[in-house]
Amino acid sequence: MMRTLSKTKLLAYRQCPKRLWLEIHRPELRQDSSTTQASFNAGHEVGRVARRLYDPAGKGQLIDVMAEGFDAALARSRELLGSSRPIFEAGFAAGGAQAFADVMLPAKRGGKRAWRMIEVKSSTSLKDYYRDDAAIQAFVARNAGVPLASVALAHIDSKWVYPGSEDYQGLLKENDLTEEAFGRESEVVEWIANAHAIARKRAEPKMGTGSHCSKPYECGFLAHCQSREPQSDYPAAWLPRIQSRKLKALIDEEGVADLRQVPDAVLNDRQLRVKHSTLTGKAYFDAEQAAAELAAHKLPAYFLDFETILFAVPVWKGTRPYQQIPFQFSLHMLSRSGKLSHVSLLDLSGNDPAKALAEALIAALGERGPVFVYNEKFEKARINELAERFPRMRRALLAINERIVDLMKIAEAHYYHPSQQGSWSIKKVLPAAVPDPRLRYDSLAGVQDGGMAMSAYIQATSPAASRSDKERIEKELLEYCWLDTYGMVRLWQFFSGRNDLAI
Repeated sequence: MMRTLSKTKLLAYRQCPKRLWLEIHRPELRQDSSTTQASFNAGHEVGRVARRLYDPAGKGQLIDVMAEGFDAALARSRELLGSSRPIFEAGFAAGGAQAFADVMLPAKRGGKRAWRMIEVKSSTSLKDYYRDDAAIQAFVARNAGVPLASVALAHIDSKWVYPGSEDYQGLLKENDLTEEAFGRESEVVEWIANAHAIARKRAEPKMGTGSHCSKPYECGFLAHCQSREPQSDYPAAWLPRIQSRKLKALIDEEGVADLRQVPDAVLNDRQLRVKHSTLTGKAYFDAEQAAAELAAHKLPAYFLDFETILFAVPVWKGTRPYQQIPFQFSLHMLSRSGKLSHVSLLDLSGNDPAKALAEALIAALGERGPVFVYNEKFEKARINELAERFPRMRRALLAINERIVDLMKIAEAHYYHPSQQGSWSIKKVLPAAVPDPRLRYDSLAGVQDGGMAMSAYIQATSPAASRSDKERIEKELLEYCWLDTYGMVRLWQFFSGRNDLAI
């Protein structure tokens, strides 16, 4: 009996035949990252809102394949397709494939009952690979005998602003893909045939890792695939910002995997620094120039870091989809005499934290002194958004942005240690430049990065969170954000050569 492949499996094949084979034969090897899991969660939330938008009267039917089982779900889908009510997650099987449609709305075609199919995505744009998705959906449904009038893909409108009161009209933007999806039947037939051929193989297909491992989706089998490849002592992937055609061709097409095989002629200055430092095992540090640049910024100084939360479906009035909203800040202050102090704000109430945070930030930063951050684009963008939301604080907030100094730029221009492995993130630079046991992120209990901070916020603000859970998470978040800004203080001290300060 021929296996029926799901749309998800077919899209896995489109990304990488080896991924499809592993999905079927070795699913236990899959390791989904927190980013992938967050994407799944966002998709579920957007799907929930889509059902309300496309069925405001609440007369539609939702098919739960996990609860009902595939055979029962397909049978109930066939039954409901004889009605005139909206159907969500309707299933179809034909031609060796099966698919479940996010939204099926009753329509008319030539005076007869037909259906309008809508695929709902949590993305903020129409991706090229969504076109493959729609083509597969249309093929399976039509070959299962469903009279499709049209096929559309709905995605989130990132410019839409939530008006509050559970009103999500306008959140989704539709793209009609009917003509294109209907016209790709022969392509889909070929994909299904080829995917079945891969699925029947008894041995894992031989295919090396590369850029396809993260495009269009992050593959959960990457660690497995890498473990079966020869490991380079000096991976070429450590080179930062691989953008030139020659360098991309060497790595992706010619399979150059080791820095020793990469000619200096195809590298820019920063990449050359990474290569030479890695191969010699020696750190690069232009201490004189780093100190000269920082000398222009006199004490007192401030060291600022935000933790943010974002929602695919906004929950607070006046916010946009995926807008990063600060719920916490840590601020270390270094006086002219070298005295260090610290203030912070953390809001785990579940209410919109933005206004109170903006007020506290303005009060804590005063009007003078450099504000050091690590990667200024992030903090400046958050402050600009706060200024946009709260016009009365606009001038004071934008004045803060004028004072921001980016320590990451100092690091990128004047420092590199082999242990950074091509990255200038604070988590790589800090332990290399300042090897202090107190500055180790991996020694923190619980929250150790921004993604974990977001997950911790969601957990702490959940109605199901116990008081002890909230207290534990609060402690973890405070410790994590404190380390970010104290780490910046120590990096500033290192780059500026101020070893006279006991901080």
